[in-house]
Order: sequence, then structure tokens, then C-alpha cells
Amino acid sequence: MEDWAEIRRLHRAEGMPIRAIARKLGLGRNTVRRALAADGPPRYQRPAKGSIVDAVEPQIRELLAAWPTMPVAVIAERIGWQRGMTVLKDRVRELRPVFTPPDPVSRTVYQPGELAQCDLWFPPVDIPLGFGQVGRPPVLVMVSGYSRVITARMIPSRQSPDLLAGQWVLIRGFGRVPKALVWDNESAVGFRKAGRPVLTEAMNAFRGTLGVEVIQCRPGDPEAKQLTSDCAPCG
Repeated sequence: MEDWAEIRRLHRAEGMPIRAIARKLGLGRNTVRRALAADGPPRYQRPAKGSIVDAVEPQIRELLAAWPTMPVAVIAERIGWQRGMTVLKDRVRELRPVFTPPDPVSRTVYQPGELAQCDLWFPPVDIPLGFGQVGRPPVLVMVSGYSRVITARMIPSRQSPDLLAGQWVLIRGFGRVPKALVWDNESAVGFRKAGRPVLTEAMNAFRGTLGVEVIQCRPGDPEAKQLTSDCAPCG
């Protein structure tokens, strides 16, 4: 899946010929040709898995919004956590950078079409969802690195199908596909293994279809909020 996505990015975004792609990735030219000719990504059948932390994430976010440096042990006590600490620590580690102030002196300049930064924002109030239901579903936000144009769409959940469908709608609204999408440690996008960013199969399929690069920011990296720090509601 990862090779398939990278082949299409190199060909579509970088304009690299088949022979050069094969040499760069150590693959046969026929393999590269098949990847470029495929109608869709390689198919895998794996059941979707949730997390026991999902139910308490809104409480974790509220605590971190008020006290970004609150220790995990204190968070566990405040939310009445009775399960294993490892899964809670992992989720807090993912969420904490969202509430860390950005570097006030860093400034980066981007070229037109170079990248777009993506993030999720959660409404501070309940939203009517129809049929007497209310909730606070995530809002997917995308900001152009060059023009700072911001676009957003509310999605049903932060799971891969909803997140990627929302991403496609926002990209269609731009009318162009950026060369790279920047994400800040969203579980439906990817994770880090031995310090190395690893994309999910769904995100690899998405980026391969569009021929784009997906950049995962390091946890706690102030540059991760460089774009969105100036743009409500995602700062």
C-alpha cells in the first residue's frame, strides 16, 4: 500500500518518469506501471477497532484546555479512569500538543499549491443533529499554506471513512490538489512506530489515489501549529 501511494505521488506530483521511480524505490518497471494504471488501491479487509479512551476524550480535552501540562495521573483521577494507564497515556500524548502554545517567533513561507494543513476542531456547544439528538461532532479544517484560505466541514466522526470523505469534499472545494497534506498526529491518519511516522492503510490509499504526500508532525512540535495558529477556529 505504501509503495503504491508513493509511486503515484512521485509520478503525479513530482513528474518523475517510470524508470526513475523504479530505480528510486527499488521496484520493477512493470510494478510501477501496474500501480499507475490501477483504478484503486490494493484492497485489505480488516475490522475497524475503536478505543476505550474515545468515551472520555471530551473530558480529557477540557482538562488540557485549562491546564495543558496536567500530568496523566491527575487526568486519570479527575475523569475517574479505572482502566489501564498505557492507552490513556498514549491518547493524552496525542492530544497535549493541540493545547500547547505555538512558537511566537517562528515564521515559514510556502509556495502556491505546496501544502495544506489539516486539523479537527470540536464545537464548544451542543449542535442539533436531527431527530431530537444533539452532540459535538468534529469539524475538519483545512488551511492553504500559501494563501491562508481556510475551509471547514462538520463530519460525523473522526474515524477514517468520515475523515477521508470530508477531506475529499474540502479538496474539491479548492479545485486543486495540494502537493502535500500536513496532519498533527490524528489516529485515523497515522501513528509513530519507533519514532518513525507510519500512515494508516486508509490514508495511504487516499494519498495514493490523489498522488499527494502526507506529512505527520512530531508530537509537541510548535511548527505543527504554524498555519492554524493564525486562523480560528482551529488554533
